[in-house]
Amino acid sequence: MDAWHSGKTLIAPGSFRTTNINTDRKSDMSYAIIGFGAVGQALARMFARKGIEVAVASRRQPEALAPQANAIGPTTVPKTLKDALEADIIMLAVPYGQHRDVAKTRASWKGKIVIDVTNTLEDLGGLPSSSVIARALPDAQLVKAFNHLPARVLAEDPAINGGRRVVFLSSDDESATATVAALVEQLGYAPVNLGKIAEGGQLVQGRDGIWAPLIFQDLFKKTQ
Repeated sequence: MDAWHSGKTLIAPGSFRTTNINTDRKSDMSYAIIGFGAVGQALARMFARKGIEVAVASRRQPEALAPQANAIGPTTVPKTLKDALEADIIMLAVPYGQHRDVAKTRASWKGKIVIDVTNTLEDLGGLPSSSVIARALPDAQLVKAFNHLPARVLAEDPAINGGRRVVFLSSDDESATATVAALVEQLGYAPVNLGKIAEGGQLVQGRDGIWAPLIFQDLFKKTQ
């Protein structure tokens, strides 16, 4: 039986939706991390652990990112923002307010899967921040994921206490969720689907000046 644990807390399997994994995902998909601060570098380490190439970009030029990228490993490749956004799956790890600048870099987001790793406590008129970002990236397939773990935890090995760290997913696009779930599995984590952004996804959104209950919760999935 599968169960989710956090310290002494056990979360029953029935608490979450079934997570569909896209087993037909292309093996040659390309990846990019936009934002190369503490969170972006932690995400890059996830890919490096599995030997998966990932482009990294920020408002700075690629050569400015090279020292940190080289320290992570050869699979971390600095690129310009424009070039990095050509990737199939894009992880948005910039401070929330900068997502508008990223959005302006591409004329079309059609065909792009964007993983929203951002958090904010801004007053957004009751809307989840992921819904605001989705509006800024028209036609993108947006999935909220990886935002509930702080950078220091993201940088650690996902294998813990005989299980795997949980990564929560929420999206209004089931196909994109399944594709991102496959990536989460490939990176060594356990994907848990919370459903649509305005429904279960609210559990990992900052709102009304407070953090939702699952933000910063370090859970792991263990098979008994």
